[in-house]
Amino acid sequence: MRIAVLSESDKAETRVAATPETVKKYKALGADVVVQAGAGQRAGIPDAEFEAVGATIAPSATDAARDADIVLKVLRPKPAELATLKQGALLIAIMDPYGHTAALKAMADARVAAFAMELMPRITRAQVMDVLSSQANLAGYRAVIDATAEYGRAMPMMMTAAGTVPAARVFVMGAGVAGLQAIATARRLGAVVTATDVRPAAKEQVQSLGAKFIAVEDEEFKQAETAGGYAKEMSAEYKAKQAALVASHIAKQDIVITTALIPGRPAPKLVSREMVESMKPGSVLVDLAVERGGNVELAEAGKVTDHNGVKIVGHLNMPGRLAATASSLYARNLYAFVETLVDKDTKALAVKWDDELVKATCLTRDGAIVHTAFQPTA
Repeated sequence: MRIAVLSESDKAETRVAATPETVKKYKALGADVVVQAGAGQRAGIPDAEFEAVGATIAPSATDAARDADIVLKVLRPKPAELATLKQGALLIAIMDPYGHTAALKAMADARVAAFAMELMPRITRAQVMDVLSSQANLAGYRAVIDATAEYGRAMPMMMTAAGTVPAARVFVMGAGVAGLQAIATARRLGAVVTATDVRPAAKEQVQSLGAKFIAVEDEEFKQAETAGGYAKEMSAEYKAKQAALVASHIAKQDIVITTALIPGRPAPKLVSREMVESMKPGSVLVDLAVERGGNVELAEAGKVTDHNGVKIVGHLNMPGRLAATASSLYARNLYAFVETLVDKDTKALAVKWDDELVKATCLTRDGAIVHTAFQPTA
């Protein structure tokens, strides 16, 4: 069994799909591990560290992927990269399949079994494989750190001989994994924190972290959560009521962090131009959904923009801004999944195609798109 760890071709991607810790574990499973030269460089892991735990360093992606049974990446490979993979190989990565039919067809045509880690079901046995949570947790933390760096004032209240410095007011929109970590981080830094979410269960979580919950709590609000724990799309009437409440609240805030994403849909617009213009000069907005179109109307992907003195932070790949930590957690998520695909006695691949984890994540197999959510329509 041969496992290949490939570099990322996307310039914004700093993470790597394996670390020396997980390479050592793959070796214990009986695998030969080949790492493309420089794959861990941007995450602070030199080739020598991989070699020290028994990995082979290959000079190119073609050399690394040759005859590999399992190929590990952070992001879905581009069509040209698929040519280096052998037919039947298991390709495991964050695939971003929604709306990318051509990319799915390319993987099917390459006859690889492609697995999307972000489709991992939210069940107890899969918690250790949940890449969305591990990466969103870091994104929420980094959002507050970036906001603090852009904000020209102190975060905590300070009592000094020269007078009192008031605490910064931070508003977090969306109390999922990223939002809850943003709340906790802002609280640790001494800010006065408020938060909102359309899911009723979020209220108690927000309050448990010492933040105040802001929402229109009507009948629709009480039904606003899917069985999988995600936010539902809300009605236009509810959105209007919530927007009015949020608009008056945002005008008083120093920092706003938006984290709202709905799987398979563009990011909902939460902060309008008028709301941005209502904020004081020196205020900061951080849009964690900018790669999906953004929650903030004026946010620009990959840029920090200034609108009437209000800074709007639109960094791409927020977890990648903590490349070493993000790689460490992502690599462990991958290992936990790969471990379920290997027979420990024979030390060979033994994929159980009817396993709920495999069925939930497998996109392509034997030349076809097999995931029911992404079947091509005639």
